[in-house]
Amino acid sequence: MVFADMTTTTSTSLASTRPRLFRLADFRRLWIGDTVSQAGTAVTVLALPLVAIGPLGASPFEAGLLVMCEYLGFLLLGLPAGAWVDRMRSRRVMIVGDLGRAVLLATLPLAAWLDVLTLAQLYGVGFGLSVLTAFFDIAYQSHLPQLVDEDRLVEANVALEATRTVTAAGGPGAGGALIAAVTAPVALAVDALSFLASALFLSRIRRPDPKPVRHPGARLRDEIAEGLRFVFRDRLLRALTITAALSNLCGTIGTSMLLVLLAGELGLSPFLCGLVFTAEALGGFLGSLLTTRIAARLGEGRAMCVSVAVSGVLWLLALPFFHADWRYAVACVLQGLGWTAFMTFRISSVALRQRRTPAPLLGRVTATFRFVVWGCMPLGALAGGLLGQYAGVRTALWAGALGELLAVVPLLLLVVMRGRRVGLDNCLHRTNT
Repeated sequence: MVFADMTTTTSTSLASTRPRLFRLADFRRLWIGDTVSQAGTAVTVLALPLVAIGPLGASPFEAGLLVMCEYLGFLLLGLPAGAWVDRMRSRRVMIVGDLGRAVLLATLPLAAWLDVLTLAQLYGVGFGLSVLTAFFDIAYQSHLPQLVDEDRLVEANVALEATRTVTAAGGPGAGGALIAAVTAPVALAVDALSFLASALFLSRIRRPDPKPVRHPGARLRDEIAEGLRFVFRDRLLRALTITAALSNLCGTIGTSMLLVLLAGELGLSPFLCGLVFTAEALGGFLGSLLTTRIAARLGEGRAMCVSVAVSGVLWLLALPFFHADWRYAVACVLQGLGWTAFMTFRISSVALRQRRTPAPLLGRVTATFRFVVWGCMPLGALAGGLLGQYAGVRTALWAGALGELLAVVPLLLLVVMRGRRVGLDNCLHRTNT
């Protein structure tokens, strides 16, 4: 199968008669629902650790455990979740996921109001959120191809990833201001309301959401194994999955300690803590707009390699500037530029996975990817917590940043394993599905 170019074209007549992407009502509802949901989640990314570090006085290790719980569901349930989603109506899974997350988050401000909030409850809510998010994200990526044509998947993913990046990274910036104004527990109540709004928009999608056809006698174990085989027998998908896993593993080692450094050691306000995420949002948004141009200019495979390598270097350069003075502004800028670079890999890899995967396998393939890639994150958070507790918070940040430089190796090895000194794109074109 040819490794298709990001800028797949259609005929002029077709392009002129089709409606613009956001004129498709069902896609627009999916986009709004996902955006509102992600915006609320981004507030929680900042609010949960600040509740732990501030009122509950969590140590670096305890803060790392909280981040671990926020991703643990992907490790424990990531694989069966994909097989289950392939058996269910994907839109219904998303709506139930939104409603469940709203209920979980609502318990936190209630417990704070009753003065019974504990770290154990934060861990439990963080884990529950990770389980429901695992189901939601797998279903969302499986549902998207039902709403747009195959040749518009890249365009649709660019639109979704652009707003996801802005909300996921910019939300903490707005959340910092919200937390400073109304306290972190109240900000979590706002997040709960955002999930209810997301469920409302998703319920208004009109496109039929048929229940997938299930083969009689199909066993869950066999369906999971089929998804694993498809990913790891495909050289491209295997390399992309390992690259993303290494990036997430090492990245979480550092990011699990970032707020401990900013809010704990440097004593920055919630608003200033959120600024680094705002910078990432702006950088990620710019990167999403540049993705198709970069891929067209460099070739999709080469562009992804450059994306991972350059982003790793920029994040490494940012670390010496994290101080409570003018240097913090430089760190934020470098963090943002790192996300500008990384978005080419992030968007291109998702579109590639959707193009290469048959529709009946998409949920399981997405789950396999999430299991490996997101499953590394609780391990990285645990390692970051241990390093932060016993070797120092900055040591953990340096270890994570240095490790991220290795993430590009699996893509480069794809060339070496071919035994030829050819360009990456040529190597990718020759791989088989």
